[in-house]
Amino acid sequence: MITMIAAAAENNALGKDNELVWHLPDDFKRFKQLTTGHHIIMGRKTWESFPKPLPNRTHIIITRNKDYKAEGGIVVHSMEDALRYAADDPSPFIIGGGEIYTMGLPFATHQELTRVHDTFEADAFYPKFDSEQWQLVQSTHHPKDDRHKIDFTFETWRRREQN
Repeated sequence: MITMIAAAAENNALGKDNELVWHLPDDFKRFKQLTTGHHIIMGRKTWESFPKPLPNRTHIIITRNKDYKAEGGIVVHSMEDALRYAADDPSPFIIGGGEIYTMGLPFATHQELTRVHDTFEADAFYPKFDSEQWQLVQSTHHPKDDRHKIDFTFETWRRREQN
């Protein structure tokens, strides 16, 4: 099981200037709950957006820079290499950013998508995926409240079996 996990707006916006453009505490809580104890695969920019490595996860960083070093992470140069490093984990997560999600989509078996119900100006986007190839297996709507300024929906998608 290879899962892409992301929060994406209605226009597939992920972020701008290496920052999220919304603050959804319940989404952070869900991300932590799902990814703790697993390998998380990310691009260099996502890695560099963290103040420090996330606890109780193995960080795999994909970069084209052959000399790149990441204290507390494993550096690789392709999605295939990242998945080889994560082979002992029955459920690694691809956590972004936009280019990494695009690279990961052909390998993913599941998507944990927080759909943020608004549109945003962004410079990183979640890839469009063919809903014919994916089945929505769970959907939980969260209306805005005092901690969340925007409505959002937790969606779990599973790749359909290919005949």
